[in-house]
Amino acid sequence: MIKKILPTMIGAALAGGMTVASADITVFGHLDSSVDFTDQDGGYDAQNLNCNTCSLGFKGSEDLGNGLKAIFKLDFQFDMTERNNGRTSTNKVDVVLNPSTTTAVTTTTTVTIVTKVTDSPDSITDRDQWLGLAGNFGQVRIGTISTVYKSHGAMLDPYYRTAQQQRDRGLQSDLHRGAGEAGQGRAENTFRYDSPNWNGLQAAATYTMQTDTGGSTDSPFSVGAQYKNGPFLVFADYITSDAGGDDSAYKLGGKYQLGMFSFLAQYEFDDGLISARGANQTGGKGDGADTWMLGASGKMGNAMAYFGYGQAEKGSGNSIASEYKVWQLMASYNFSKRTQVYTGFSEIDCDRADNNVCSGVKSNGGEDDKFSVGMKHKF
Repeated sequence: MIKKILPTMIGAALAGGMTVASADITVFGHLDSSVDFTDQDGGYDAQNLNCNTCSLGFKGSEDLGNGLKAIFKLDFQFDMTERNNGRTSTNKVDVVLNPSTTTAVTTTTTVTIVTKVTDSPDSITDRDQWLGLAGNFGQVRIGTISTVYKSHGAMLDPYYRTAQQQRDRGLQSDLHRGAGEAGQGRAENTFRYDSPNWNGLQAAATYTMQTDTGGSTDSPFSVGAQYKNGPFLVFADYITSDAGGDDSAYKLGGKYQLGMFSFLAQYEFDDGLISARGANQTGGKGDGADTWMLGASGKMGNAMAYFGYGQAEKGSGNSIASEYKVWQLMASYNFSKRTQVYTGFSEIDCDRADNNVCSGVKSNGGEDDKFSVGMKHKF
């Protein structure tokens, strides 16, 4: 279905018809492709060409008068290095043939059902998609929306949505990615409010309405605030899955620009949600998997170099979050505001394997090394 709808939307936007013009629609996109060399102790060793969160989207607004606007965003993710083949799911079902109420004998046969499922990594899927209102009060949106926790983390990553982004390499926790209704980075069935800018101070909050069939009454939410003034940015966030027990996390972070240099830091305090992310996506009886990072970059003309270092604690209780240390060295060159080439290396030193950052190493731990050369273009 999406394969039919998406080309139609693109064609309409490019045609520049009256409907598109009056709706004030903007077509935008993000293309990032890299060659990645991965070396994991006891795990995955390979050289791959990857598309890193490539996307195409539409956003716009309509002036409703009296300072009020209707706003929307539809963002789709795809993989331009792989064909969109999806995958197949095979199920075997026993079927009763010609059952009779007058005899005790029935006949059964096994039927194999093959179903096409388009949720492979190279299929088209959704990113943030929402509808809302904006005015002097700020803005209110509903749909699938990034949490405040994730949004502020993205502001600290100079290589966000590349092969070496911090949330993939352990410099930021797993709460900055994924999608769902239990505190993941992209929250489904969610309301989000963003306040106006009060002389550099802004607040935001999300509230998720559970729709899972298990009848859960959990109500995940996130709140946060940021202050930005000239070269100085600082923020604080809280997020919870509302699952009961140890089910939350909070963090402090910020960035400071000093001439050609930029310094950034973030500390995430785990109260169970970081620990549980790899186990059951909700919460439980484990906490303490605190995650922190420091980084610095320097610019000279259109070139930039960056170094980052971070650590994560093991946690306690039912936590399967691994203790690790990570460092990252990157360099990039901007041909323009839209086009960039980059290269870099990162190493994660894991104490053991888990289902998150250290998933690829041997069970008793090891190093996960990754070298990347990539190119990014935004429009």
